[in-house]
Amino acid sequence: MPPANLSPILPDDADVAVRVRGLVTGFGDHILHDHLDLDVARGEILGLVGGSGSGKSVLMRTIIGLNPARAGSVSILGQDALSADVAVRRDLRRQWGVLFQEGALFSGLTVAENIEVPMREFFRLPDGVMDGLAAARLRQVGLPVDTGSKYPSELSGGMKKRAGLARALALDPPLLFLDEPTAGLDPISAAKFDSLIKLLKDTLGLTLFLITHDLDTLVAICDRVAVLGDGKVLACGTVDELRAFDHPWVQDYFGGPRGRAATATTGGKTA
Repeated sequence: MPPANLSPILPDDADVAVRVRGLVTGFGDHILHDHLDLDVARGEILGLVGGSGSGKSVLMRTIIGLNPARAGSVSILGQDALSADVAVRRDLRRQWGVLFQEGALFSGLTVAENIEVPMREFFRLPDGVMDGLAAARLRQVGLPVDTGSKYPSELSGGMKKRAGLARALALDPPLLFLDEPTAGLDPISAAKFDSLIKLLKDTLGLTLFLITHDLDTLVAICDRVAVLGDGKVLACGTVDELRAFDHPWVQDYFGGPRGRAATATTGGKTA
């Protein structure tokens, strides 16, 4: 068990946006998450790291209902995210946005049409209103409004990420799930994307659940980092706290040359 300050469970009086308790997932006979617990505080950026095959993306997909849970509970903004009530689940889906790996834009739709997909699912709005909202989201993520008329194949990798983020923000949700948002970006583009995420969090009061391998991202913008391994969250805390945690994988990850270099670039402080 991790020390109290690195527990994945927050105090009872904490304002929790996402609460996971006793979560069990698996495929066939293979158990991936074995009674996993995790809390995400309202208004924080929580980073999730773990070795290949540890189930980071599966955990995110289970929390948002895209992967079935075998046991346990998930509460999002105080509501049962695994509820059998279709209306409850539909209402909850309006409360979050998701940026999947590579942006996951629909190739046959323009960028604006991609951003409007969630609007068409949940609302009945005139086309002109949706076009205006899509343009506002593009500006919000730092893309020119005329990007809306382009197709995903016409965008650079960084632009696809921002377009995917604009779609995640389409319904003005209080909660965002981001899966490897800076993967495949050059260091300058990745740093700019990190700054954008932090700005959106601060200005919109968002809560973010962020899967990443990028140590620079963890150091620069994450309030806490949860380490996934052995089917559970091994520890959850600041980068500095995790660096002192006595576990071989955690020590190698945060205390190795890349971890020290990432800390050095930010003056040894997390954002």
